[in-house]
Amino acid sequence: MRQVPRPEPLPTEVRVKVHAAGVNPVDWKTRAGNGMAGVLGDPPFILGWDVSGVVEQVGFGVTTLREGDEVYGMPWFPRAAGGYAEYVTAPARQFARKPSTTSHEQAAAVPLAALTAWQALVDTAHVEPGHRVLVHAAAGGVGHFAVQFAKHLGAHVLGTARANNHDWLTELGADELIDYTAVRFEEAASDVDVVIDLVGDRDNTSTRSLDVLRPGGLLIAVPSGASPDLAAAAEAKGRRATSFLVEPDGHALATIGALIDSGAVVVEVEKTFPLDQAGAAHRHGESHRTRGKLVLRVTP
Repeated sequence: MRQVPRPEPLPTEVRVKVHAAGVNPVDWKTRAGNGMAGVLGDPPFILGWDVSGVVEQVGFGVTTLREGDEVYGMPWFPRAAGGYAEYVTAPARQFARKPSTTSHEQAAAVPLAALTAWQALVDTAHVEPGHRVLVHAAAGGVGHFAVQFAKHLGAHVLGTARANNHDWLTELGADELIDYTAVRFEEAASDVDVVIDLVGDRDNTSTRSLDVLRPGGLLIAVPSGASPDLAAAAEAKGRRATSFLVEPDGHALATIGALIDSGAVVVEVEKTFPLDQAGAAHRHGESHRTRGKLVLRVTP
């Protein structure tokens, strides 16, 4: 822990007193020199993009938020947001009002993971009722939102996950589940319209996913991206592959928040850590066995 100056909001920005910060794979990848390290530059830097808290000060020109509003967001990504801190400043429209039915810890688990799933399914894949959608790592942070959003959009949802998560994922809306430790997923799934690949290079998942897609189907490669070799392999098979990077989107967060408040989408937080145990949270996440999300409690 170290002391840094309290940030001041510029025009159109707000300062948020952070109550909780979400922990994401991009955080520990960036800490290790990968992820967004090339964007943030040389350390030291403050990690974290997911925040939930209370607007403490508004800058000139802000019309959407007021002091005292409870908000959540993924500000500045992929630029530094400094979410692992007591205060964050960012453009007001990169935040949305926190879902009223959630705690700050639950809300902080939402932005990066849920926006990744939402933008992949809605803005990139344009999922429609009747589409078959396969979500890899369905029990993870992005995965459990992708299952729920795909179901909300009317898709037939398939997912890969360990067997101990199957009952839970069925409750979230998954129609077919594949235990990737017991069977090769390409032997259990076929004629898929969209694959949301949240695994990437591990076990050659992206390339193998091309075999489950129907002709013209789309592979969205989230963690590893669509390399030239993967794109060429997709084209050779008559499929499509694309890379993906999430963007801040307060409007989409408002829509997602409404789904959460309606009960249509639930947020799974496996464990909450105090801010000074961020390292322990990273070590837990690096095990790749987290159900849902990990969160840091910043303000008691």
